[in-house]
Amino acid sequence: MNIIFKKDTWQEIYYSLRNNKLRTFLTMIGVGWGMFLYVSLLGAAKGMENGFDKLFSGFATNSIFLWAQNTSIPYEGFPKGRQVHLNLPDMEMLKRKIPEIDYISPQNARGSFTGTPGESMSRNGKNGTYSLTGDYPVGNKISEKKLIFGRYINDADVSGNKNVAVIGEEVYKNFFDSKKQENPIGKSINVKGIFFNVIGVFRVKKGGGFENDRTIFIPLSTYTRMYNAGDQIDMFAIVSKPNVNVDVVEETVKQALKSKNKVSPEDTNAFGSFNLGKEFKKLTGFLTGMQLLTIIVGTLTILAGVIAISNILLITVKERTKEIGIRRALGAKPAEVRNQILLESVVITLSSGLLGFIFGIFVLMILNMLTQNQDSFPFYNPTVNYGNVFAAMAVMVILGLIIGMIPAQRAVKIKPIEALRTE
Repeated sequence: MNIIFKKDTWQEIYYSLRNNKLRTFLTMIGVGWGMFLYVSLLGAAKGMENGFDKLFSGFATNSIFLWAQNTSIPYEGFPKGRQVHLNLPDMEMLKRKIPEIDYISPQNARGSFTGTPGESMSRNGKNGTYSLTGDYPVGNKISEKKLIFGRYINDADVSGNKNVAVIGEEVYKNFFDSKKQENPIGKSINVKGIFFNVIGVFRVKKGGGFENDRTIFIPLSTYTRMYNAGDQIDMFAIVSKPNVNVDVVEETVKQALKSKNKVSPEDTNAFGSFNLGKEFKKLTGFLTGMQLLTIIVGTLTILAGVIAISNILLITVKERTKEIGIRRALGAKPAEVRNQILLESVVITLSSGLLGFIFGIFVLMILNMLTQNQDSFPFYNPTVNYGNVFAAMAVMVILGLIIGMIPAQRAVKIKPIEALRTE
């Protein structure tokens, strides 16, 4: 199209838009607002997705937390209300029977969400009551602790029944001089009359995870010896293998435990659980729905704006009937007149879209600055996929061309002699 490279073409478009400033501005608002909504809402939805990913970083989102309760149905001579238990050998049994399980972490605990009181602890005349959890090293793979000192429990600590502890930051601040960043590694705290050497200090992100920094982790074997718990376990944290349906794994695990403990298969109360994978799937589904809704709303708004441009160009063609007649009388071909109108439609559409895109990016930059250090708010690094934006731009230009054909064809149908007679 040689018309694009002609100076006169662009001068005519410029004067046409300049002579109708208000009308052009109001027309551009429709398309610009649609692109602004598309970019800002899509970026905000991505920011929420990134925020939740950051919140759950270091946490196995395909995990199940399972504990034993009371039966609610009589079965094989056993009355309802019978207390069932989880035991350490159950871990090997589940891994053997259910290949979809990646790994299992057993835990015993006092305080926190267990409903039992915490444990009294002391050091150098300072006292406090905190949650105490017996754990395996694999527990750190399910919920990774952010260590600010030292290390987490290892296999040698468990096999050796060692009196070692990984303490939360609040415990550290109470028992050690945090202002001077006192190194607690190798120093001891008193738990239930037993001295534990501190091997690590962890910090919990605000609003993230299930732990808090008022917790102390010790080897499960040491915990069992302290409380004479035998092989009884309070809770299993079970992680399924990738691309495995977590809901199926949860139900299979429960049925295996019911069979082993002689519990009715229909009993829904014997074993309680929290399926993090299921909840996380709901969350990601919600965020995907938000992004899809944003695309639909933005596209429909852009389409409405492009249709408005077509209506404005129809008015413009009517106003420029005499001018078009003169051009035709001087030898302008119908294709030249059509292309002139189409180019004007594309220029308005593309300019509006670019302005909406720029303002949308600007809003996302402001949101990013306002939420950059807000760890408790699930919003981080709001970005847009530029491929999606360019695709929207392309669709917008194509729509501008298609809808611009209406006024362009009307201009072409104008006969020179009739146009010259128009007042």
